[in-house]
Amino acid sequence: MSTPSTPTPVTPATAAMATPDGAPGRRGSLGPVGLVLAGGISVQFGGALAVTLMPRAGASGVVALRLLAAALVLLLVCRPRLRGHSRTDWGTVVVFGLTMAAMNGLFYQAVDRIPLGAAVTLEVLGPLALSVLASRRAINVVWASLALAGVFLLGGGGFGGLDPVGVAFALGAGAMWAAYIVFSARTGRRFPQADGLALAMAVAALAFLPLGVAEAGTKLLDPTTIALGSAVALLSSVLPYTLELLALRRLPASTFAVLMSLEPAIAATAGFLILHQTLTVPEAAAIALVIAASMGAVRTQMGRGTAKPLGG
Repeated sequence: MSTPSTPTPVTPATAAMATPDGAPGRRGSLGPVGLVLAGGISVQFGGALAVTLMPRAGASGVVALRLLAAALVLLLVCRPRLRGHSRTDWGTVVVFGLTMAAMNGLFYQAVDRIPLGAAVTLEVLGPLALSVLASRRAINVVWASLALAGVFLLGGGGFGGLDPVGVAFALGAGAMWAAYIVFSARTGRRFPQADGLALAMAVAALAFLPLGVAEAGTKLLDPTTIALGSAVALLSSVLPYTLELLALRRLPASTFAVLMSLEPAIAATAGFLILHQTLTVPEAAAIALVIAASMGAVRTQMGRGTAKPLGG
């Protein structure tokens, strides 16, 4: 969950296909690379902070707080125009928002049950599958095989070491991430600047708020819980979107996409440092295989020389 020079968040697949590889920028500059890495670190450490907040508000309560705080910030900053949009425009932004709500809800249910690094590794299979299918090249069989090998290792040959419900939630979040890629691209083409993102975030917050209230009740009104939820929103949504927006003005899309593929490793590091979640050697190897598969799929897609966005 990230942002391109158009207003909507970008993942490896969208970055690879929505921005030409020859985009203006200094290919060797550490500045934009640092911004992307900082955004990725912010997202995953925000996720780790969210896990520590779950005993207070529950997984659904945390998601509701995150989406609501992020929506308020984006609406205040972007001040999107509500008039002048077609019914199709509104339909697109509503579906984008509902997809965003489902993606966040499923992911936070996953990290409530399985380690953060494992959850992100499984989730990234959604964008990876989308990138492989969009490319339709034989080499993608290799990348898909690497990813499947990584998943097999991560599950210990059958996910006996992971909560199967948590695994299902993470895979569902990955499917929603793939759908999110498609609708973020469509929303970005229909709304100026960051208007579409702000409106979609508001839809997501309104859609998820009843679930958060049902689980957490009056706990959502606790000042400490509100403060921590706002911190999660800033770390996981507002700050990374802004950093990646700045980075993509100077960074080739291929470089951006490969850097985004490192998120499982960043998530595992955040899980270790904040949540004291250690990795076994097979789990570390599994994450490395999925990262390699993501990088390979992105580089293959960029090799096609196409800048056509998904979802068009």
